[in-house]
Amino acid sequence: MKRMFAALAAIPVLFPFVFAEKAFNQSSGNPFEEIAPEKAGFSSERLAEVTKYLDKIGSAAFLALYDGKAFLSWGQVEKKYWCHSMRKAFLSSLYGIYIKRGLIDLNKTIKELGLDDIPPRLTEDEKQAKVVDLIRARSGIYHPAAAESEEMAASRPQRGSHAPGTFFYYNNWDFNALGTIFEQETGAKIFEAFEREIAKPIGMRDFRASDGEYQFEKDKSIYPAYHFRMTARDLALFGLLYQRNGVWNGKEIIPRDWIELSTKAHSVMDEKSGISYGYLWYVLPDDSPFGRAFFHTGVGVHMVMVLPASKLVLVHRVDTDAPYTITSQNLYELLGLLMAARLQK
Repeated sequence: MKRMFAALAAIPVLFPFVFAEKAFNQSSGNPFEEIAPEKAGFSSERLAEVTKYLDKIGSAAFLALYDGKAFLSWGQVEKKYWCHSMRKAFLSSLYGIYIKRGLIDLNKTIKELGLDDIPPRLTEDEKQAKVVDLIRARSGIYHPAAAESEEMAASRPQRGSHAPGTFFYYNNWDFNALGTIFEQETGAKIFEAFEREIAKPIGMRDFRASDGEYQFEKDKSIYPAYHFRMTARDLALFGLLYQRNGVWNGKEIIPRDWIELSTKAHSVMDEKSGISYGYLWYVLPDDSPFGRAFFHTGVGVHMVMVLPASKLVLVHRVDTDAPYTITSQNLYELLGLLMAARLQK
């Protein structure tokens, strides 16, 4: 994440855009109104370097929207790919909806919710963690978890080393338990709720509840990870919903105050860069070159990024069902190329 911020911080401030008419290197599966890069503040010639790089590193799809219009659409935007950790941003959106309905209380403790896990079971101190601690990845519960990478497991703190709410650790136990809490408290299933509450209202073309899958690793934890498959064009719609502060065709889908709260810095991940974690979103500092901006990645190569001040939504996809060589460093370099394609005033 430090390298990503360094790459982003080196990019000059984006300039205001004006309206335009057709997307660069359009995909036949693109559902968005398409606009010319120049009229969106970008150079077609420089964007050609972006698409060459996408092909070189083995990307599967890329979409760049300005104010809901596509000025760069490349690759198989209509094909479903695993979302990996971007699933956490989807769950955050559902929490906002159901908290407003009064069905989820962020201040309830793990003990009040009746949660425990396989041996070594949770301690009484760990059970004092609140839902809000989990959603900020500050639970202090360092139990093994499903879908945990080797890196996450290796960096996991010792049990009991930090009290709930006091320490940030990107923790799949927290994220997986949040999925179970959501279903327990609302009576709704994650994937069905996402289709009903978000996918259908904003017109996602491809997502169905059947695109979700639970990953159980019962030798590690009773709580499964909840995985999504989604197309680039549907993921871009999700980002656009956030760029529009949760409102779609005049109707509130996600509460605006939840979007503001969940995409603020709650846990500083790196003091030098200022990059932080919100409520299941990564957050760039308010004084970054882009102003307020937030994003989530999946295995370091998938990405959805929202830059509200610039009216931009960026989506990058990789076919992680097949062997791939693309790295997070490639993704950072891709973002640098994209922003370098902007036009000067």
